[in-house]
Amino acid sequence: MSAAIAAPVDRLLYKPEEAAEALAIGRSTVYELMAEGALKYIKLGRTRRIRRTDLEVFVATLAPLPD
Repeated sequence: MSAAIAAPVDRLLYKPEEAAEALAIGRSTVYELMAEGALKYIKLGRTRRIRRTDLEVFVATLAPLPD
């Protein structure tokens, strides 16, 4: 009997911990970026969620350091 492997869900909203994993940075750094306004988020009740598009915009605005 073969087990079906489910494809990963293409999320629209991420928990800060999931966003940290997607960005390969620490959870506290994500919270700092949200507090600074560098990473946009939405509030759903008492929770915070980060839109996938806001993660993409954040990454696109990162500038490489000069050589």
